[in-house]
Amino acid sequence: MSARVVVVTGGNKGIGLAIVRALCKQFQGDVYLMARDSGRGQAAVESLASEGLKPLFHQLDIDDVNSITTAAAFFKDKYGGVDVLINNAGIAFKVADTTPFAVQAEVTLKTNFFSTRNMLTHFLPLIKAGGRVVNVSSMVSPRALQQCSSELQQRFRSEDITEDELVGLMQRFVDEAKRGEHKQDGWPDTAYGVSKLGLTTLSMILARRLSKERPSDGILLNACCPGWVHTDMAGPKAPKTPDEGAVTPVYLALLPPGATEPHGKFVSEKEVQEW
Repeated sequence: MSARVVVVTGGNKGIGLAIVRALCKQFQGDVYLMARDSGRGQAAVESLASEGLKPLFHQLDIDDVNSITTAAAFFKDKYGGVDVLINNAGIAFKVADTTPFAVQAEVTLKTNFFSTRNMLTHFLPLIKAGGRVVNVSSMVSPRALQQCSSELQQRFRSEDITEDELVGLMQRFVDEAKRGEHKQDGWPDTAYGVSKLGLTTLSMILARRLSKERPSDGILLNACCPGWVHTDMAGPKAPKTPDEGAVTPVYLALLPPGATEPHGKFVSEKEVQEW
């Protein structure tokens, strides 16, 4: 029987690195730190090794579909699949960034929504029975939801929204942001918020699909908020350390065998949040 394995995207710094650190201590099996830049990824592995931990490294750029398919083939061949997938890789523009909103919308949604969806498309079929999938979202996703028009809120909360419809909505936001018309169409003025709103909604759609298509496999898939964490991305004012930010993602990754919930939920501080 092949060893159990967990995959953490964007694992070379911040919350991702803290998640890898915690899983190296708590997960019975191989822990893979995935990073776009091989040099930074290897350096992160070495830094954890100096703490007496033994993560493994595999290169992965979620913005490159070929990189995703190469990684998926590696885990299928070596392990017969994946036990735990944590989609942590993501980007955010700083508040003071002067990059035009149209560009911020396109770039942010490409990584945080479309590329993470590509990861899920290629890796969900590899998730083994009893597996866990954790999508690192943000508290800005319910906040962005509240700021949407009532029509958009209804669709994002709907139990019958499809993946194709969601993809169309995310593309619509990008297209309208490019024209400067997103606010008139009922969208909030936050590219990061919309990207994480999309990711949280996608998590719910895919969880429903898993329950329908693989009902006896006991796979649990959730989105979560790590909290406001002191990282390069969130800035120095954030109150949580990366290790504190890792607590909820790791909790969801290690839900015990036989657990049936949470599934298809948005979780913060280890508690299911209203959507």
